[in-house]
Amino acid sequence: MVEKITINDVVSIDYGKAAEKIAEFIADRVESAGAKGVVLGVSGGVDSATVLFLSVKALGKDRVTALIMPDALVTPSKDVEDAKNLTELVGVKTHIVNISPIVDVYKSSLPIYEDEEKDKVPLGNLRARIRMTILYYYANKNNLLVAGTGDRSEILIGYFTKYGDGAVDMLPIGILYKSQVRRLAEYLGVPRDIAFKPSSPRLWPGQTAEGELGISYDEIDVILYSLFDKNIPLEKIPDYTGISLEKVRKVYELYVKSEHKRRMPPTPPLDIVARS
Repeated sequence: MVEKITINDVVSIDYGKAAEKIAEFIADRVESAGAKGVVLGVSGGVDSATVLFLSVKALGKDRVTALIMPDALVTPSKDVEDAKNLTELVGVKTHIVNISPIVDVYKSSLPIYEDEEKDKVPLGNLRARIRMTILYYYANKNNLLVAGTGDRSEILIGYFTKYGDGAVDMLPIGILYKSQVRRLAEYLGVPRDIAFKPSSPRLWPGQTAEGELGISYDEIDVILYSLFDKNIPLEKIPDYTGISLEKVRKVYELYVKSEHKRRMPPTPPLDIVARS
């Protein structure tokens, strides 16, 4: 009889130790770079809330800058309020940058742009890349590092925008699955309604992560944990988890197809260079 793997196995970690080690990581990265602190985008979701709280734990509130970057067309007002409440809770410097006018300039300037529906994906990714450029503007001007807010689940399945939210100086929670991040958030004092809010990049109206992926994060995390932490062969994961082989293959396919997002751009092999 095989040992069953459930979400309880995934989330059974020492959150106190995790918080301490991640805070040390943030402080070490800032110190080694000779930076004054960090800047991060705060969306009102669990990942950015967790990185915000960890950054304050690591550096103190005066060395953390939070940017809230809504686009009125796609960002619910509740998310903006949640983000403001979070930054007020920890007392960090906060700037609200409305990206709607910037998106509009792009739309009016690109001859191949048609409309919000036909251009949903490239326009959504553009929003993420606009936010990235703003974060790096603040980072360059104020000698800060950009703290990324991606978690291990998103990184492994490629659920992030290449050179958008994937373009950062460090990924403090990149070692934690989404389900672990939620519980770490609670441990750190993030309000429960935010810690367990349904995840969404908010790149187009009505977007939710689980709706787009067609599978819950708990299932994704159990599959990834089985693959990468327990080294269970793909075809045997349903026996251990009770999750269908179809879903297991879907998650693995997301991992394989997004490999390019986790690597530096490729170059030709060295042996093509002519040598005397």
